[in-house]
Amino acid sequence: MKKLLLLLFIITCFSASAVEKETNFSIEIFEKAKTDGRTIVVNSYNIFCGTCAKQTKILDRAEKEFNEIIFFSYDQNKNEDIAKKLSIDFWATIVVYKGNKEVARIIGQTDKEIIYSAIKKGI
Repeated sequence: MKKLLLLLFIITCFSASAVEKETNFSIEIFEKAKTDGRTIVVNSYNIFCGTCAKQTKILDRAEKEFNEIIFFSYDQNKNEDIAKKLSIDFWATIVVYKGNKEVARIIGQTDKEIIYSAIKKGI
């Protein structure tokens, strides 16, 4: 009985911190946006990463505030090709591009001001 309760507790904890985000990254759109000189924010996450969940909530708010910026998200475990293309080694990584140039890269940061500051480097 104790094992069953422990298992239920663990499952509940994992589902409470799961990132509710879909992969919307497209190589074609990403490359076109870079060529057009657009500002791009890429969010690399894992669905069971607590830090990723916090970052995703902040980025969801930022997406509503920064209409001119393109926001991409992808699950790193399911999209290792994207991680490799962008040289992203860790979950909870946010990369900001201005055209073809990477202007900011932060890993594991959950402070809204720091994340917004990184985004503003692309404007």
